[in-house]
Amino acid sequence: MRARIGSIVRFAAAAALAGLTALAIAPPARAAASVYLDDLTTTEVEAAVAAGATTVLVPIGGTEENGPHMVLGKHNVRARVLAGRIAHALGNTLVAPVIAYVPEGSIEPPSEHMRFTGTISIPPAAFEATLEAIAESFAAHGFRDIVFLGDHGGYRKSEAAAAARFNRTWKRSPARALALAAYYRAAAVDFPAALRERGYTNAEIGTHAGLADTALALAVDPALVREDILRGGRDLDAAHGVYGDPRRATAALGAPGVDDIVRASVAAIRQALTRH
Repeated sequence: MRARIGSIVRFAAAAALAGLTALAIAPPARAAASVYLDDLTTTEVEAAVAAGATTVLVPIGGTEENGPHMVLGKHNVRARVLAGRIAHALGNTLVAPVIAYVPEGSIEPPSEHMRFTGTISIPPAAFEATLEAIAESFAAHGFRDIVFLGDHGGYRKSEAAAAARFNRTWKRSPARALALAAYYRAAAVDFPAALRERGYTNAEIGTHAGLADTALALAVDPALVREDILRGGRDLDAAHGVYGDPRRATAALGAPGVDDIVRASVAAIRQALTRH
């Protein structure tokens, strides 16, 4: 009897060990397909395009000062996250890597955001050439609609110029580029207007790193903002790159603005696609 019990115990232990070994070597379950190009293989992108994912969003950020309370990559994070939400809402849409190098002012002598440490600037001509080459790359791979999503107001004219030149060059192809004005308008015009309706003043809302800008950043990713500096209120002025008063900014205040940017962008892209 003891021998039989011992045999049973040894068998159970061996089975358990075999099960653990199988778990250890089994490949992990594949996650749902991402909309971000960075996360996909070349064959996965090829299959997606063949299945109808012929729209690609090109999020454009920038590496610039945002006051002492907000990180240099604010625009990059915001553009990537919002582009992902827009892509999911549209369907059949992928998201290109974020463009983090954009015109931010002259380097010598330093002007605009280049007056502050950490900002990176490139010439407008280089920026426009980069956008055109990106659009041409996607067109060569079968994408039909290439949408520029600019999170920064300083390069809107360059976005439009690059899209127009691409469309002239590729007019005999089905591919078209679009500089989406609705995205930036929702952030820079519509959201501040909504804040004014709630009683916030223009001086508080601001134009850069102020209440509106900071609230949107908090709603996208709270890690973009240094809460201790924000609530302390020190050096939150124009001399330190802050145009507005961000002290009352919260994620809850910015969330409706983020939702409106996504809604406005999706509606504008859908309208553009019906005309194409």
